[in-house]
Amino acid sequence: MKLLLDSSSSLLFSVLLAQLPLLTSALPAHPRRHPPTHADLDKLTNQTRHLQKLTHDLISDQEFDSVIDHHRFKSLPAISGRANDLSSLELKPTLSQLHADLKSFEHHFEWLNKVTRKHHHSSAPKLGEMISHIKSLITSLHRQMMRVEAPRISVPSPSLPPPPSFHWEMDQSSQELLQRFRLFCDWAARAFLSLKSKMQA
Repeated sequence: MKLLLDSSSSLLFSVLLAQLPLLTSALPAHPRRHPPTHADLDKLTNQTRHLQKLTHDLISDQEFDSVIDHHRFKSLPAISGRANDLSSLELKPTLSQLHADLKSFEHHFEWLNKVTRKHHHSSAPKLGEMISHIKSLITSLHRQMMRVEAPRISVPSPSLPPPPSFHWEMDQSSQELLQRFRLFCDWAARAFLSLKSKMQA
């Protein structure tokens, strides 16, 4: 009886061993990475243009006549506006850099949002809406980064000025951030369009 069990066990083991290559090949392979489609880049462009419009509206809503101090924020992303920079953009590093820049702006605007709420500023509701759209664009951009395995750039903690004591100081900070972000949105939208045009070539 023991001999029969041993023989059955050996036979079963041999059958399983023979089936192992077939079982391995049947396992699902890692999903293939696909670059963003034209529709994906159009969505990113439209989200960015909408943010640009919200930023423009916030700038227009604030009556501000004095000269703006553009040195309050030391850690805002550097923005390039040269045409030859657009022509040399590559997909993965561009997605990664724009994602990191958006995260940096998000941190700065969250600081500004706390300040405006503390001062009961009339721009607080629209600023909160804009931050929500920034988060939405970050999520969309991160989704495309994952599709192409673009690396995620770590974003250092922003260097923020002391909380403003006066209303005019808060307006200065708001105007500087909004104007820099409007430039960023313009650049980002052009970058998405440039990437799309390269896909069409």
